[in-house]
Amino acid sequence: KKFTHREREREREREREMKIISSSFFLTIITVFAIQEACHGGPLTQDYYKDSSANVEDIVRKVTWKYVAQDLALAAPLLRLHFHDCFVRGCDASVLLDSTPNKTAKKDSPPDLTLGGFNVIDDIKVEVEKQCPGIVSCADIMTLVGRDSVSFQYKRLLWEVPLGRRDRTISLASEAIDNLPLPTFSFVQLKQNFDSKGLNILDLVVLSGAHTIGDSHCPSFDNRLYNFTGKGYGQDPTLNSSFADYLKTKCKNLSDNTTTVPMDSTSSLSFDTHYYKILLENEGLFQSDAALTTKHAGL
Repeated sequence: KKFTHREREREREREREMKIISSSFFLTIITVFAIQEACHGGPLTQDYYKDSSANVEDIVRKVTWKYVAQDLALAAPLLRLHFHDCFVRGCDASVLLDSTPNKTAKKDSPPDLTLGGFNVIDDIKVEVEKQCPGIVSCADIMTLVGRDSVSFQYKRLLWEVPLGRRDRTISLASEAIDNLPLPTFSFVQLKQNFDSKGLNILDLVVLSGAHTIGDSHCPSFDNRLYNFTGKGYGQDPTLNSSFADYLKTKCKNLSDNTTTVPMDSTSSLSFDTHYYKILLENEGLFQSDAALTTKHAGL
């Protein structure tokens, strides 16, 4: 394909911006997860447990790394569990609470039904309680696990985690439904969703980069393959045609609710910046991924 001078300049500008986003990937993830700090329990500090449970980070890291070493694919659900908890009312561990006869909890809401890693959090809590019973919140444990799960591959901690969060005792499925972004969101919907949390476009783009690890079930994106018109037919024209053909070999129809596909088809076990490369190649799995490269996003 031949590009005009303006198109070439536009393409170069997009690549420059994506490089900037990629280079700040880890730094911004640190900042965004820190934004959730003040929601429960006041200001957080690095030495919050210095006098009561000084080795809590070592305990959490040891158990988390043991699990991830046994199954590298576990890093993604642990990070996702942390995000789904934090994005509703802040990091309060309410996603761990079970439903009651009178109220359906977050973990049983449609967006959270495919969450995993609860057993890891349970085991870590047991080990922490052995050393310092009744002191460390589940919210702090989950936040440490979110970092440690993706730090394993580097054998070093990628960011510092201030501590001192409080656990919430109420968990409502309706709040997860109302707050969590959907894979079908347009850029406008994504921007409004993140704006409501005090997060900007850079936060949106960088947090979307977590899609560089993990898998997704077909219903989260198969409308782009078979029903983009909303009338039971049609393929998303913005989706790379070769990539679409590959996806159709995995998700053969709209009735497939069990098959999973890597969100980053070439490095789904590596927490890196490759996600941004596939975005530029129109191989973002979700409609919300593709939305980041639309003219409305300015990327």
